[in-house]
Amino acid sequence: MTLPSKENFSKWYNEVIQVAEIMDIRYPVKGLYVWYPFGFKIRQLVYSKLREIMDREHDEVYFPALIPETELGKEGEHIKGFEDEVYWITHGGLTPLDVKLALRPTSETAMYPMFRLWVRNHADLPLKVYQVVNTFRYETKHTRPLIRLREITSFKEAHTVHKDFEEAAEHVKKAIGFYKEFYDFLAIPYMVIRRPEWDKFPGAAYTIAFDTIMPDGRTLQIGTVHHLADNFAKTFEIKYEAPNGEHYYAHQTCYGISERCIAALISVHGDDQGLVLPFEVAPVQIVIIPILYKGKEEAVMEACRKLAERLKEFRVVLDDGEERPGAKYYKWELKGVPIRFEIGPRDAEKGVAVASFRDEKKKFEVPLDSINEELILKWAEELKQRLRGAAAERMAERVKFVETPDEIEEWNGVVALHLCSNEDCGHQVEEYGKSLLGWFEELPDWLDLEPSGKCIVCGGEGRLAALARTY
Repeated sequence: MTLPSKENFSKWYNEVIQVAEIMDIRYPVKGLYVWYPFGFKIRQLVYSKLREIMDREHDEVYFPALIPETELGKEGEHIKGFEDEVYWITHGGLTPLDVKLALRPTSETAMYPMFRLWVRNHADLPLKVYQVVNTFRYETKHTRPLIRLREITSFKEAHTVHKDFEEAAEHVKKAIGFYKEFYDFLAIPYMVIRRPEWDKFPGAAYTIAFDTIMPDGRTLQIGTVHHLADNFAKTFEIKYEAPNGEHYYAHQTCYGISERCIAALISVHGDDQGLVLPFEVAPVQIVIIPILYKGKEEAVMEACRKLAERLKEFRVVLDDGEERPGAKYYKWELKGVPIRFEIGPRDAEKGVAVASFRDEKKKFEVPLDSINEELILKWAEELKQRLRGAAAERMAERVKFVETPDEIEEWNGVVALHLCSNEDCGHQVEEYGKSLLGWFEELPDWLDLEPSGKCIVCGGEGRLAALARTY
């Protein structure tokens, strides 16, 4: 079968998720999906990079999925932000529970009672931990694989504890740096945006989010970093003894990425033929396809086997199945394999392979004895740069700077404008059918816009902000 055109993004996305065997959408509970082995391998490769980044400064932990109602309800503003989304366990077998248990919508109220026990004095700080777990939210909007789920299967959440507001603020900057490295690794362009006061994480002092632009012009939030100040510390009595013998409330941060990062990977780079994956996160990095003619099979297969052996340090497949070459091309293009080699009888005689890259249509000959690890890694880096450049170019075309509110509604994409911090002005621009993402913390290198100017509503001093329809 052929995929729908990516111009019909919603239909294309739903098809490619299933046909490329990322997730099986047929599980009989709305908003829950099954990872295929191929999709789960992508998940493992992507999250291994995230873990590598986190492991430099954090310890990995695991906290239970069940949270007592007494703990979940302690931070009033926080629970209010999730009260419509919580799944409650009310019985153990047939016996009603004395205290209801929540399936974690997020883990602050599971972790912070324990932080109170772990943090006693200044020598215990800073505390930096993370976990990769599932979270559950009774999502009432339209569910979509990897994007809007009732079970988020791969939620990486980091939590840190610091001595004061300033130290926590410095760590927020570091967390932003971690996420920039992660998305640069995936060649996904992003916007780093400070959320409005009315859209920050419940209980946070401020929230900074990573957003990317999907092919249909909507934005996808692909990461968040929250400065919690001492709000949760006061609720959960997280205090430390300073060198002077005084006790102070700690200040905290938390930051998370879910499998939306994989939704972005698929959506930003994919094309009408299927997945297009950076080399590092492709389950199959190299495919070798023999072009067989009767009577000349052995020479071709010998050349293919030798090439596969030479490249065995990579995830390489020698596809010697009975399908016709065209069917094999289609199969591996759909799977997003970055590098393909074809060897036919004449190629075997000449000692060459015909090479091609998933993101380019051209083919070229390369001597078999020149194909080595160094060449493959060079090609992989060039591929990543091409993917990142092409994605950034497409995203830049989806951003329009406007100077009058009338222009907001008509644009199918991200609207950039200058806006002051007055909440009334923020709500006014949202009346034109798009949500205020917030203000740019920094301008991405693919956007050439002025960081400051007159507020589009009141004419006062404004900073560059973004409006968009969101997922």
